[in-house]
Amino acid sequence: MTMLSVEGSSWNNDIAIPYSTNFHPAEDVDLVQWQSRMRKLERPYLFTFAGAPRPDQQSSIRGKIIDLCVASSRCKLIDCSLGGNIDCDNPSSVTRVFQSSVYCLQPGGDSYTRRSTFDSILAGCIPVFFHPGAAYSQYLWNLPKNHSSYSVYIPVRVADDMPRSIEEILLGISKEKELAIREEVIRLIPNLIYVDPRSRLETEDAFDLAIKGILERIEDVRKAIREGNDLSIGFADEDSYKYTFHKKQE
Repeated sequence: MTMLSVEGSSWNNDIAIPYSTNFHPAEDVDLVQWQSRMRKLERPYLFTFAGAPRPDQQSSIRGKIIDLCVASSRCKLIDCSLGGNIDCDNPSSVTRVFQSSVYCLQPGGDSYTRRSTFDSILAGCIPVFFHPGAAYSQYLWNLPKNHSSYSVYIPVRVADDMPRSIEEILLGISKEKELAIREEVIRLIPNLIYVDPRSRLETEDAFDLAIKGILERIEDVRKAIREGNDLSIGFADEDSYKYTFHKKQE
């Protein structure tokens, strides 16, 4: 059995698929025009964080990220706490802010993954991850194996590991590399959206990739049966990599 969910567990037969965004193009031209607009946008903020602190979670790094953002004139904070400055339940409002930023910080919240990751990519904002379980070991059918091609990785195991200046790290990325990463982010948009079901896009979307992935797993099972292999090996094993830190993500 294979299960699909927005966040996979540590088992190989539990596959993560993207959260749904509010962009569901009906024609290929809608998608192309959106991607073109994301390339041309002015982005006055270096980085943005959308979220609320998690004071009840001792391991949460959100509080420190909020402090770093508030202290920087190059950061835009979208305060999602009660009485915050933007209605975070309105994806259009959040996406507009992401469109004004170069990088979007994506620390874990109640779980490792966030819908915000996909809203930021849709906006052409480069995601910054702090844990491999946020995306790298999750969306294997939708994102490239070369994680540095579309994101920035700052490994933070516990709050005390948080670097004193995320701003300096991001400023250290060359303009040439920044533009290359953003281009890859924008190129990936079709892989992460669900198109209007009434449409006839030629471009594959997240649904197409999920169906393709399931069919490939079925073919792998059939091949294993033909070869007389044990089906209990490999298809539903536990994979603790999702929650393992590495110094560098390739």
